Amino acid sequence: MSKLFIAGAMALMAGNALAVCPAVTGPDAGGAYPHLFEKAEFESQQGCTLSFSENPAISQLNSRIAGNPKLLPLAQRLPQEPLVIAPYQSIGVYGGVLDGISKATESGTSDLLSVRHVNLVRFSDDLATVVPEVAKSWEWNADFTVLKVNLRKGHKWSDGAPFTAADIAFWYNNILMDSHVIEKPKDRFLSAGKPVKVEALDDTTVQFTMNEPAPGYLDNFAQDYAQPFLPKHLLEKFHPAFNKDADKLAKSLGFDDGYALVNFYYGQSDWKDIPTPLLKDKAATERLVKAGYTAIMPTLESHLVVEDTLEKRHLVANPYFFQVDTAGNQLPYINEINEVYIGDEDIQTAKLISGDVDYKAQAVNLPQAPVLLENKEQGKYSVALRPTIAQTTFAFNLTDKDIEKRAVFNDVNFRRAMSVAMDRNQINEIAYFGLGTPTQYTGFDADTTPFITDKQKNSWIQYDPKLAAELLDKAGVVDKDGDGLRDLPSGKKFELNIQYATQGTPSEVVEIVAKSWSDVGVKTTIKEVTSDEYRNSQTANDLSVLSWVMGRPLANIASNTETLVPPYGSFFDLRTGMLWSQYLDTNGAEGVAPPATVAQMKALTDRFVTLKAGTEESNKVGRQIADRVVDDLFIIGTVKAVSPVYYSNTLKNFEVPKTSSYEFYRMYPYLPSQWFLSDEGVAQQ
Repeated sequence: MSKLFIAGAMALMAGNALAVCPAVTGPDAGGAYPHLFEKAEFESQQGCTLSFSENPAISQLNSRIAGNPKLLPLAQRLPQEPLVIAPYQSIGVYGGVLDGISKATESGTSDLLSVRHVNLVRFSDDLATVVPEVAKSWEWNADFTVLKVNLRKGHKWSDGAPFTAADIAFWYNNILMDSHVIEKPKDRFLSAGKPVKVEALDDTTVQFTMNEPAPGYLDNFAQDYAQPFLPKHLLEKFHPAFNKDADKLAKSLGFDDGYALVNFYYGQSDWKDIPTPLLKDKAATERLVKAGYTAIMPTLESHLVVEDTLEKRHLVANPYFFQVDTAGNQLPYINEINEVYIGDEDIQTAKLISGDVDYKAQAVNLPQAPVLLENKEQGKYSVALRPTIAQTTFAFNLTDKDIEKRAVFNDVNFRRAMSVAMDRNQINEIAYFGLGTPTQYTGFDADTTPFITDKQKNSWIQYDPKLAAELLDKAGVVDKDGDGLRDLPSGKKFELNIQYATQGTPSEVVEIVAKSWSDVGVKTTIKEVTSDEYRNSQTANDLSVLSWVMGRPLANIASNTETLVPPYGSFFDLRTGMLWSQYLDTNGAEGVAPPATVAQMKALTDRFVTLKAGTEESNKVGRQIADRVVDDLFIIGTVKAVSPVYYSNTLKNFEVPKTSSYEFYRMYPYLPSQWFLSDEGVAQQ
């Protein structure tokens, strides 16, 4: 082979390496994972070198982020290893404001939080494959006790500071495990009930060492609102474990001590939509900015808050966001997000009909669908009906403050009676237009979990008022004064009041259930309240009847069993047995001792999280868990149906989700960072 030929071939190869990268899009575009490439993978596959472009408005957007430094050049803002996104349909255009609705500052906000959210990993849009995001890659050891996570070189926080493995170790060891900040860490972040060993091996490698096998530990982050990283460079200045003068510094800024300032930024919660400092205390925020600090905590998310009031929240694009498209454009395309708070369902529906909203799924109930579908042409929006994972459920307060009611609620005959007293077919026809299926609550999503049986799904769901009456008699709830209404065993009047929020339960469902229960002699009234009112009353143990959507996919429960043990959910779920939970949390010093079935369930769930989901042993234990759920009937299912997903016709690269679900974190699997707004058809590449 001649030297001239070799030289020519080398020149050609060099030319190809410097070629402009093709702006590939669509479902078949992707590397090891759908729609995703690592930079080196993309360049190697396409024989090119990516060059990068920024949003022309990014400097102006950055100027609105209170306390954020002047921007570095784009090459210094992007990681050396950005995540490359192949958009769903087309390369987008920059600009625009995504308009959305939530119920209130901490109510119904996960819709829009899921749009900007990031985590170490996420589920791909097949809802089965865990794919990279903040993490570049990961490795487990053979028995799932050691997880090593690799981060992206050069990744930065929204204020330009380096993001490293130390930020993950800091989150776990110095925030999550510090009782001055978090009183009690969530079980899903523990292993065998004890802390995990989390250590930064170097800037881009963090290692989690479990106390027992935990094959679902990483998957938990793929669907969790909690983010396992915090800006150490900011918070360590006020943390007494890192700065001996932290209290002095905090006091100079108007706070009682360093922990007070840490909590001012962090909010004592892994839930990301608590009020930001901008809403908590404007004067304190101004003092922080004047002293050279950012107004809110730096983030890795696609957008960050620049305005926060009781009426709305406004966000702008993160100038340091770590994702680019296949043409090298830094994401996100959308400049701003405007989130207004509307608690009234009728007003919300009116805004949707008028086309004032770009995307909405959370708390859009099926009874709203006909009027939304009727007006979609004039409002220039679309509505898709998608299967739900969770279903509306009811429960009774197993640790009710009224001791006699508590005793009745703890009688399984009473719970079974109230289940068969429900006319689920009527619920399906009236509230869900016949599009649902009556189904018992089994803990797991009965439609997608292979080991759930028909017997479990159909347990105690038949409409049988006669059987309900017999079971109520067994529970001692009989009509003692002859007025046609059943009384407590002592002869005291027995009346139930269902307080509910439309975010969790459609009004039509509550109305039917209340009538069904009243028809079997248990007088039941209803009262609509806000989501916050409901959740606060439930957590304070003040409600006798609970109602919310419940039910989770196997992948979710395999890493987080909190809905199977007291109090059967987080602040945002249905909760019952609050005093059982208190008893367990205090080793019996406070609260009420739970029945033996609770300990038996805990033994099953402890075993379940050590098993790889989908294996024969895991399925066997899972089926035993579901058996206990339907036998105990602490939570009663109604109808599993469909739910509307609303989106503007101007919203491009939008993928209609496979499910309308909080359980996979709404739009998080569907790459909202590559959404863009356009009045035209799909933009040309």
